[in-house]
Amino acid sequence: MIQQQQPPQPQNSSLSIIRSSPTPPAHHSQPHDHHHGGGGGGAAAAVVMLTRIRLSDISPVDGAPSGTYMKAVEALSGSLTRHNAAVIELGSEDASLIKCVLESSRLFFRTRAAGAAPPHSRPATRGVHEFRAGRAVEDWDSSPPCMAEIFRCMGKAARAVLCAIARHLRLRSDVFNHLLDDTPLPPNEVSSSVLLATYFPASLQSGKGAIGGGKPAVNGEVEKGLLTLVSSDNAGLLVCDPNGRWYLADSGTAPGDLLLITGKALSHATAGLRPAASYKASLDHTPGTNNGGSRTSLAFRLMPQGNAILDCSLIAAAGHIIPQSYVPISVSQFMDDLSAEEDVTYTRPDNNYDVRCNLTKEPSLRSVLSDSLSGAFLEDAMFVSCGHSFGGVMLRRVLEKSRCTLCNAEIEAGSLIPNLALRAAAVAVRLEDDRRLFHNAALRKRRKEMGDQTDSMRRHSRENGDISVADGMHRGVQYPFSVDEKVVIKGNRRTPEKFVGKEAIITSQCLNGWYLLKIIGSGENVRLQYRSLRKNLSS
Repeated sequence: MIQQQQPPQPQNSSLSIIRSSPTPPAHHSQPHDHHHGGGGGGAAAAVVMLTRIRLSDISPVDGAPSGTYMKAVEALSGSLTRHNAAVIELGSEDASLIKCVLESSRLFFRTRAAGAAPPHSRPATRGVHEFRAGRAVEDWDSSPPCMAEIFRCMGKAARAVLCAIARHLRLRSDVFNHLLDDTPLPPNEVSSSVLLATYFPASLQSGKGAIGGGKPAVNGEVEKGLLTLVSSDNAGLLVCDPNGRWYLADSGTAPGDLLLITGKALSHATAGLRPAASYKASLDHTPGTNNGGSRTSLAFRLMPQGNAILDCSLIAAAGHIIPQSYVPISVSQFMDDLSAEEDVTYTRPDNNYDVRCNLTKEPSLRSVLSDSLSGAFLEDAMFVSCGHSFGGVMLRRVLEKSRCTLCNAEIEAGSLIPNLALRAAAVAVRLEDDRRLFHNAALRKRRKEMGDQTDSMRRHSRENGDISVADGMHRGVQYPFSVDEKVVIKGNRRTPEKFVGKEAIITSQCLNGWYLLKIIGSGENVRLQYRSLRKNLSS
């Protein structure tokens, strides 16, 4: 690993929003030139201590922005510009929650992998669990604890970061809200964003699947969504900076810190002003001594809704230059195109060596059928005298200049011929887009209606004294305890040993028979299912 020279401490330390890590930020000094292959073929990756921004300093508030807010927004943007990443520092309460869930998730994955096997024969198995708010889960014992609470915590942080990025681009802080889920979610609607809990034993550390999803690629994974926030209990995540150099991004982070990485959807929505970052797991970094070198992480991916449109018109209205390639596109089609690009990469199972099948990126069907200037479908496509086809704004520009923009040939204005095949294809793709959008809108409306009907049936069932609702879609769930009731934790094989036998007070009722409890005496909070509890007969 490359040792970097300690730079002198700056004289002015009044900037409270940027908190110094134990080691000074690496961008103050020049790293060695030979680290460009870090994380790949044996050269060690540089260690960069990223700028730390307090979440409280970038959280949107009513009224005029404070000086602290403006400095925090600038610091965040500066770190993303220099390193394609930044560190978001949570408040003490949220940081403690994430640290607790990382520990319990590691225990969950290790316990699930071990099963009934004795400790000396426990298998080294990678664990991945995906959580989406609003999705029905039949057995909450099959998931790490408190995923819903972490989803809300990291989702709040992701939205605040997105607002700060928008403000730095001279946009309204809510300019991207039309891409996001409604908060809170409507009944029976599943979130577009996802929370991933992953566990990597020390013996299975590799350069693939660094955050638990995505297909392996030669140059690492690239986040598809708007942005990703990652918290881990051990360092080991490499990020590629704008100069193409890989560095260890999470070496100076604590389990309660969030590493920020921006994605492809945000890059398209900002017309490339906020590029997407590449990342991968480190092959060279020696695993930490914590937890025997294993790595547990929580990654929140802020994803846009599938029926939203990625449109850069507001970016242009703010005075930014929009390249011709950033045409309006539906999120569903955008994700399909990214998946198609991923499909050109495959993995050889014999030596886990990544091979790219096709290094040449072919133009998408949508780009061929769209006007490169306006983004409109070429429903008025015309052949010009050189044989190329244009429509819309580009056709007018070609006729004004009397020269083809593709082959530079002179154009005869009177020789235009309608390109009927291209027009028909453009109409077909547009109708398919419309059908997809209308279908998604109708599906959302239908889900809302079904949710209203389900709520009505549940209210009717409760009025009749029924414990569960047998509506053919939902399993009956028991709620034998009430809020503020004292209970005793009898536990099961997944209950942490320190809670078994303890008295607790139920503070809230969760979904599917789960309760949030506060331990009497220690004041700790824990979420357990009704099967792990019994009534406190002594109260």
